[in-house]
Amino acid sequence: QVQLVESGGGLVQAGGSLRLSCAASISISSFEALVWYRQAPGKQREWVATITKSSYVNYVDSVKGRFTISKDNAKNTVYLQMNSLKPEDTGVYYCKLTGPPGNYWGQGTQVSVSS
Repeated sequence: QVQLVESGGGLVQAGGSLRLSCAASISISSFEALVWYRQAPGKQREWVATITKSSYVNYVDSVKGRFTISKDNAKNTVYLQMNSLKPEDTGVYYCKLTGPPGNYWGQGTQVSVSS
């Protein structure tokens, strides 16, 4: 059973920073992509950022220049550094490992940004 555990969420004022972590119970080095999504209240889950096996990164336009995705293969952990947070960044943040060997989701961590 593959487990992904997200952490680092919380309540922060606008302009503040948070660093999310996603720790996997298996090696992440073989996965094609490591991805962060978020879901705001009453909205569909949206893609936020991706880092590929070769460390290519990509972001949704709304977070470019503010968020940074990274990974540590030795720790089997994916990170999302979030700076200059805005109230519209509020939501539950999920990490996903995209295989092979399979696709796995974490349980999510809440991020709340107050104005």
